[in-house]
Amino acid sequence: MKLQQLLSLTRKAVDEYNLIDEGDCIAVGISGGKDSLAMLYALSGLRRFYPKHFEIEAITVDLGIPGMDFTPIVELCNELKVHYTIVPTDINKIVFEIRKEENPCSLCAKLRKGAFNDAAEKLGCNKVAYAHHKDDILETFLMSLIFEGRIHTFSPKTYLDRMKMTVIRPLMFVDEANVIGFRNKYQIPVVKNQCPADGFTKREEIKQLVKRLQSQYPGFKERAFSAIINGNLDGWPPRMPGRR
Repeated sequence: MKLQQLLSLTRKAVDEYNLIDEGDCIAVGISGGKDSLAMLYALSGLRRFYPKHFEIEAITVDLGIPGMDFTPIVELCNELKVHYTIVPTDINKIVFEIRKEENPCSLCAKLRKGAFNDAAEKLGCNKVAYAHHKDDILETFLMSLIFEGRIHTFSPKTYLDRMKMTVIRPLMFVDEANVIGFRNKYQIPVVKNQCPADGFTKREEIKQLVKRLQSQYPGFKERAFSAIINGNLDGWPPRMPGRR
């Protein structure tokens, strides 16, 4: 995927769900993975020509995992002229050594999100951007259906009352395969995830299920995603197709 296509799909989400307003300061969550770095490229590129002026702040929550080096991201942010903040934490120690969680992802996500939101607030941000793409939205929908018995997935835009901050997901129309293509084409500096639970999660199980369904029923992913965005899900903002 070329940068122009990434920018086009990002602007489609921004326009159709009114994700960005004039004067926004958006905290961009950077894990070091391909998705968050693609979002960083997308929003840093979009701010150059989007009619509504906005600023971005890149933030990484350092979980304290040995071997994680964010130097390549520091260099990338300098190149893109984006202010970058690394928030040091002991989340890895809390989850794996102190609490010794059998299912560590839930607690880790909660602690990580809290540290990220606190940093965003201190930096004066009124919105936070998460790099959930089209595959994430579908997988979360299936996880909620299979494991919780409810119809739910990530919304394009959610207002957090307690934080007085809005969460946006500008990559919602981007396929994971396109993110991988973008990473390979532009050699973006992905920082390898050193988490000991990586690849052994319920989400990974659902990801493999989606692959099997897509193989057995070609077009499954597109039809399922269309059903989600046209399904008037609770909490989703109104969609404005063709606004551009």
